[in-house]
Amino acid sequence: MRRYLPFIIVICVALLAVGGGAFLYRAKRSANPTPKISKTETERPGEIVHVLGPADAAVTLEEFGDFQCPPCGKLSEPLNQLQKRYNLRVIYREFPLAIHAHAKEAAYAAEAAARQGRFWQMHDLLYREQAVWSKSSDARALFNAYAGMLQLDLGRFKNDMDGSEVQRQVELDQQRGASIGVKNTPTIFINNEAVPGPESNPEQLPGLVEAALKKAKPSS
Repeated sequence: MRRYLPFIIVICVALLAVGGGAFLYRAKRSANPTPKISKTETERPGEIVHVLGPADAAVTLEEFGDFQCPPCGKLSEPLNQLQKRYNLRVIYREFPLAIHAHAKEAAYAAEAAARQGRFWQMHDLLYREQAVWSKSSDARALFNAYAGMLQLDLGRFKNDMDGSEVQRQVELDQQRGASIGVKNTPTIFINNEAVPGPESNPEQLPGLVEAALKKAKPSS
């Protein structure tokens, strides 16, 4: 038995090393899961879903965005063009990142505008003027000015920005994103399938949308 003891020890150490490596690999994957989309139709109480396009569109594109995120800003108008070109169903979810000083307040501004039926107008304006308000020491004053440009009831807009309903809406979107592994912006899903981060750009998204349309088209 003593003759085989060294070999037994070596085998045990090797098994422990393999097992430990597998554990660490699984832990690493758990810490960085691949985003997966939940059904967008399952709204929670108090949740508002911002949608452009027909409910029966062949392709639904869902974005988790941050109004102060430069790549999101560059993607905004190309997404508008894609929606019109392919008659997409586009959904926007709030996902303000902590690294951006004014992102959450900008999300509140968009949600406050939504209470007066102007979400998409404020959405486009915030992205178009991103370079201005994101560097301002008083972004709130600019958001109020944008509300005026959109002919919103300014008193109501200000109250809604500070109100619990608007803040809860942003929290719900962030919770939804976090639950499916969203960590960065923009994060795009096409027909409930995550688009790899490097492909979430104006150059590659049209091809992905066309591929999704072909896949969704019934074979003759």
